[in-house]
Amino acid sequence: MDFLDVRGKKFMVFGVANRKSVAFHIAETLRGNGAETVFSVLLEEHAAFCAKRFPDAAVHLCDLSKESDIAELAEKRKEAGEELDGIVHSVAFANFADGAKPFHYTKKEDFLHSVDVSCYSLINIAREFRPILRQNSSIVTISISTTGMAAQSYGYMAPVKAALDSSVKFLAKSLGGANGVRVNAVGASLLKTSSSAGIPGYVEPYIFAEKATIRKKALETQEAADVAAFLLSPKSSGINAQTLVVDAGMSVNYFDDEIVKPTVNAATGVERRAKAP
Repeated sequence: MDFLDVRGKKFMVFGVANRKSVAFHIAETLRGNGAETVFSVLLEEHAAFCAKRFPDAAVHLCDLSKESDIAELAEKRKEAGEELDGIVHSVAFANFADGAKPFHYTKKEDFLHSVDVSCYSLINIAREFRPILRQNSSIVTISISTTGMAAQSYGYMAPVKAALDSSVKFLAKSLGGANGVRVNAVGASLLKTSSSAGIPGYVEPYIFAEKATIRKKALETQEAADVAAFLLSPKSSGINAQTLVVDAGMSVNYFDDEIVKPTVNAATGVERRAKAP
């Protein structure tokens, strides 16, 4: 028996856009361990990618900002007699069309739209798909390694992810009990995905994050996906209402010599030059 014990189980995966997507890597891992996947994507081009890469899998279009789309998709799957062992929610959206702005310039419509797509959609999906979730099924969403740090480049998405982390706990409580549905999140540090590429000024924090890891190597998308697959599997049955941090040790290593010394040397060099006659 494979360690994950997901052979023959079925999972609905939300959020595949291309090969760089976290959701894509999760699906690959699940399928590599004998699981079946069903996909829900936003755009036709995403559907075409999934159809090409996973020709045996059902692919559905669904706009997660529309409650009617989610309800319709869930009803279709219910009418088809489908039952799920888990759901992957790997979806986030932020409007950076105007570039990075100081947090207090965040537009109300941008913030609320981001909450709707990145957080509320998880609650909506859980409600609508609950009738077709099997006993002891698992829901996993993708969050970030810390929402307590005011990373300028990430902007208002950090508060949105904080809402997502809190929602995970409340969903776990409201969906749990005798049916044993678990809800968890993977708190991944900075990843190289197509979504992150759209964040203004993301490259510099990504390079810093790589230097801040204990191993001096950036977190790989597959590493976050593997943890998600574990949380979807029966092997993680004792884990519920948690955000599992996956950051290669970054959160304990900000005072690493390789980070501190160049900063101090640069600062003292500037100071010396300022004092020079």
